[in-house]
This record gives sequence, C-alpha cells and structure tokens, in this order.
Amino acid sequence: MSSRTPRKVAVLMGGPSVEREVSLSSGRECAAALKGEGYDVVEIDAGDDLCQQLTKAAPDVVFNALHGRYGEDGCVQGILEWMGIPYTHSGVLASATAMDKIRTKEIYQAAGLPIAPSRLATREEVEADHVIAPPYVVKPYNEGSSVGVYLVQVGSNAPRLSKDMPPVVMVEAFVPGRELTCTVMGDRVLDVTDILTDGWYDYDAKYKTGGSRHVCPAEISDEITKACQDYALRAHNALGCRGVTRTDFRWDESKGIDGLILLETNTQPGMTPTSLSPEQAQVSGLTYGQFVAWMVEDASCNR
Repeated sequence: MSSRTPRKVAVLMGGPSVEREVSLSSGRECAAALKGEGYDVVEIDAGDDLCQQLTKAAPDVVFNALHGRYGEDGCVQGILEWMGIPYTHSGVLASATAMDKIRTKEIYQAAGLPIAPSRLATREEVEADHVIAPPYVVKPYNEGSSVGVYLVQVGSNAPRLSKDMPPVVMVEAFVPGRELTCTVMGDRVLDVTDILTDGWYDYDAKYKTGGSRHVCPAEISDEITKACQDYALRAHNALGCRGVTRTDFRWDESKGIDGLILLETNTQPGMTPTSLSPEQAQVSGLTYGQFVAWMVEDASCNR
C-alpha cells in the first residue's frame, strides 16, 4: 500500500433495521478482510450513540456495511457528510432514491429501462381485493433482502399481510422466469449471475446456506448478458450511484430480450459468505479482500 492509503477504517454494521443480522454478517466479513489487507479496523454496531462512537474512533474512512432503513436510505450517509468522513457506496440522494422502489422505477422509466407495472396501495386495499390482476407481488417499497414479500398466484385470495408490513405497500406484476443480477463497480461492470432456487427467492434463499445456487457467469446468451450489463450500468448512473451497486432482474426467456425487466438497484449489496457481488468480483479476478479494499479507496464525501 502507498503512503496515501487510509489506514484507519470504521466498519459500520448492525443498526436498527429488520436486516440487522445480515448487516452484522456482512460487517464482520468486511472487517476481517480489511484487516487482512493491512488496514487498522474498528467495528461499530450503529446505534443511538453512532456519532459519539465515530468521534471516539476518528477513522479516516467509514466502510458502510449497514443494510435496510437508516443505513442504506441516506440517513447514515447524511451523518457522515455532516461529520466530513469519507464513506463507501452511494451518497445521500442516490441512497434515498434507490431505497424507494417507486422513485427508482420512475427513474428507470425515464432512462428507457424496462420495468414491470406496479402501484402503491394501502394494506386495507390489498387485503380487501386484488388491486391488479394476479399473479403479482406485494412488498414494502422501502426495504430490501426480500423482507415482507408476498407472491399472489392466479386463483388465490387477496393476501393477509403480517402486522409488520407498513400501511402502504407496492403491488407489482409478477414476471415469471429466471433471477439474474449484475454488479457495477465504479465504471466497471462485472459478470451476470443466474440465481437458482427450488421456490421463491426469499430471505432464507438469499442468506441461508444452501438456500440457492449461483451460476456465474450465467449460462445465458451473449445478448442477454450484454443487456443485463448495459442496464445495470445505466441504472447505476441514472440513480447517481457511486462505488459498488447490484441491479436485480427477472427474465422471461420465452420472450427473449423483451422478457428482461429490472426489479431494483441495491446501493449496498450484501457481503456475507453467500452474497452475490463478492462472487462476481471473484469471477472477475478479485479476491474478497481486494474487492473491499477497492471500496475503501473509492470512498468519498462532499465536504
């Protein structure tokens, strides 16, 4: 490492969101890898005393391994901007926008990117009757990791949502087919992964060992691979992201290129042992340690 390399990195993890456990796993993996790359690392469980912990630690850079609300939606990014500490991943506006699935879809559409029809609805509307024709998906419009996702099939009754679901949710037409995903690393696009599961790609499929199988590079045509890479980079840029993002797709292969649609862009992809972006980086020739070190070197703030 050069003398200009930041030596002290605070890894933010945990936090109060429903994705706390995933964040803790991501954070521990990142902290261990950064130590292996020669950084002086302090691990911080982000709570109400976050500012005090950051002041005490006095890091050169923050590695933001938080997931979900407060850590991925612009809140922590705003604190770090206020404190003048460079941090990994996207800034305040891009983080807030990408976390809002409806705003994200509006930006995708303005950029000419393909999306599935969707609308916001109250939980009372969703439980009373089908607000769009089945099959469709009901999910929070500002959470990640497939938290609180309901798949409503043709012939099913209107769903009964759990008490943890917010009062307003997103209802999105279900796109059959394959789960594909592609990571952007600055201005570099990595390989596409095909995610194989026995059922719905839910929280357990994402994070439990054996919950899904990842094929990277995906065994798909060059046309679809290039389209995923093009769309992922365009989404990254349209949302104003920086650092590493991962864009998720559904592909109905019976329709060819017309069957490929964007679901969402993750501004802070998971970094757990089963996560997709580190696997894609490895296929592209980067070790896990090199991948997280790149993010640290890419960190910035606007002050």
